[in-house]
Amino acid sequence: MRQFITIATNAFMELVRQPVFLLLMTASSVFEIFLATPYYFAFGDEPKLVKNSVLAVMLLAGLFGAVLSASASLAREIRSGTALAVLSKPIGRAQFLLAKYAGLIVALTVLTYVNLVAALIASRMTFDAYSSTDVAAVGIFGGGVVVAYALAGFSNFFLRRPFVSDAVFALLIMVTVAAFVIFQFTTQKQSSYELSTVDWRLVPAAVLILFALWILAALALACSTRFDMIPTLTICSALFLVGLMSDYLFGRPAERGVWWGSVLYTVIPNWQNFWLADALDSGKSTFHWGYVAKSFAYVVGYVGASLAVAVTLFEDRELS
Repeated sequence: MRQFITIATNAFMELVRQPVFLLLMTASSVFEIFLATPYYFAFGDEPKLVKNSVLAVMLLAGLFGAVLSASASLAREIRSGTALAVLSKPIGRAQFLLAKYAGLIVALTVLTYVNLVAALIASRMTFDAYSSTDVAAVGIFGGGVVVAYALAGFSNFFLRRPFVSDAVFALLIMVTVAAFVIFQFTTQKQSSYELSTVDWRLVPAAVLILFALWILAALALACSTRFDMIPTLTICSALFLVGLMSDYLFGRPAERGVWWGSVLYTVIPNWQNFWLADALDSGKSTFHWGYVAKSFAYVVGYVGASLAVAVTLFEDRELS
């Protein structure tokens, strides 16, 4: 167990030290805040546009993060010979692969958390044609990002600590502090008679997106046992696009009893199960944490099957 925790921790720290991880985290969270600043003139649907947009940014950022992190965590180590050096010790390949996956999903959870906090701030910043951009919230969030980078620069220059990982953890803390300050000490008018409020229903929606990212991470890790970054990104993107249309492409044939439709409908992940922006817009009372629990059971089964395939592929992989 100690070896598993050590490998998982090293995998997580290696991922958060990647400059692309910090860039993806910063760019996605800042872009979510930007989405709540322009005038949309959407006839009262401004909150709907902002929430759909920030959830889409969260999902796409996680998609690239999962693929890039899986490739950096496994494919690059196989290519450089690091995996062979680790496996020369009394560590099984299955244990090594599962520990890598554990570190990967923790990194994705950190990325999704920062994006979720930015999404909550964006939901509070939404306004209609009768109000204006929440400049105070933009300034507080931007100040938090600047302070996070300044702290990382200070630790790097004076303490000789790695800049990227310190910036990730500082950004994690400062974004949370900025959200607290914005929620407690600022207000935003959505119209002349109504104040904007935080839509906390984004939390279970973000948890569902995180579940989807865990599945993507398992698929990307399975692909990384055989392929490099670009083929892995291509395969995962194709599975993502096909899974978005799973109900139409495979669900209808499966309902008619077509065997290939039933097989593909089971094998291809249905991403629509994790995308419930319509439930947020309609305000239906059926959107509860109970659905999140059922989705978690689906994730456990699918991730287990994907990791079983990944272990099988990795057992036969030549590492020398």
